[in-house]
Amino acid sequence: MYVLYTLGIALAVLAYLPMLLARRLGHSGAARFFRQRFGHLDGLPPAPRCWIHAVSVGEAIAAIPLVEGIRRLWPGVNIVVSTQTVTGAAIVRDRLARLATHCYFPLDLPGPIKRALRAISPVFFVALETELWPNFFRELHRRGIPAMVANGRISDRSFRRYRLVRRFMGRLLRQIGMFGMQSVEDARRIIALGALPERVVVTGNLKIEPPPDQVGADSLWRRLLGLAGTEPVWVAGSTHRGEEEVVLDALRELQPRYPSLVVVLAPRHPERVSEVERLIQVRGLEPIRRTALPMRVGPRTVIVLDTVGELAQLYQIASVVFVGGSLVPSGGHNMLEPALRRKPVVFGPHTENFRESAELLLARGGALLVRDGRELQAAVQRLLDDPELRRSVGQAGFEAVAGRQGGVRETLELLERLVGRPSP
Repeated sequence: MYVLYTLGIALAVLAYLPMLLARRLGHSGAARFFRQRFGHLDGLPPAPRCWIHAVSVGEAIAAIPLVEGIRRLWPGVNIVVSTQTVTGAAIVRDRLARLATHCYFPLDLPGPIKRALRAISPVFFVALETELWPNFFRELHRRGIPAMVANGRISDRSFRRYRLVRRFMGRLLRQIGMFGMQSVEDARRIIALGALPERVVVTGNLKIEPPPDQVGADSLWRRLLGLAGTEPVWVAGSTHRGEEEVVLDALRELQPRYPSLVVVLAPRHPERVSEVERLIQVRGLEPIRRTALPMRVGPRTVIVLDTVGELAQLYQIASVVFVGGSLVPSGGHNMLEPALRRKPVVFGPHTENFRESAELLLARGGALLVRDGRELQAAVQRLLDDPELRRSVGQAGFEAVAGRQGGVRETLELLERLVGRPSP
């Protein structure tokens, strides 16, 4: 099975490489990206080193408190954090510059993996979410390097696919020393796929740690965005194709009632910013990119977030938050970040990837569920009309999420069980 898998990966790389070269050549850091994806690493900190893998932006942000905790527990161990995307790399370099060194994760082929492991020679490895690369974990196991999955989750789609190759998955999962899973359901699924039950622990979600207490953050962000300070703000975060149109059409209906309403549109994929700008323009509205601010924002202005890693902070100024990927069948996105900032959250029915979070907020009255554009407009209007409702929904969401905190502490304790307590 490993031979067939490796052959499939090799053929996929050969097929995708021309397109990847066309997209990346000419961009800054392209040579480094390709070298490191094939396992040629340089600029690493001195040994001993540990290795944390965070696929992209969300995982890289979730890794921040974990990296800080590892630094406290093992101060003599240098930390390498890998990503697979350029946007994830930007988060690591920006937020973890003093704590960790970034590299790109190698392709799951024997040559790149062996080169990367030989270069880093980690004392332990932690994969965030559920990045299960068979050849990579097999080589870790062969070298005796302790490995852990942290903040693990198994979506409906992934569970269905993994079950088709359950025997292969069972062999893979038994090579991993510990699993810190986000929920009871995630734990049940990873055990059903073959993980040893004694190695599986529900640690909670690393993404629901409280944001840092930043006095004056609200007024600072309003100045950065060119807001006067009194306008209601609707933040539509992590939107997908098909959702921006719904938000913009709702905005046009709401504007006569709320002429000062400001919308911040944050497309999930930054490369879609130009496409989103065109959608705004054809509706007679004016798009302004976040990087062009501050400037005075007018009544027909829509702010487009064209930066990476700022969305969670922007929730701070929101009157209402819509979390995208949920009105179209994309599985939803993290609705706990706005809830932790006491913001009323609205999302659609497609929350399969965040089912437990959605159920938690809805059960506690910390979110509103909408099924289409008409219901979205009605929900936003209802929240804007009623300040007390906004406050109560935001507070209910915060209290629901605050009771689930502690994921970082639980994950670090699990890592200590796997690796052993650090020497004094």
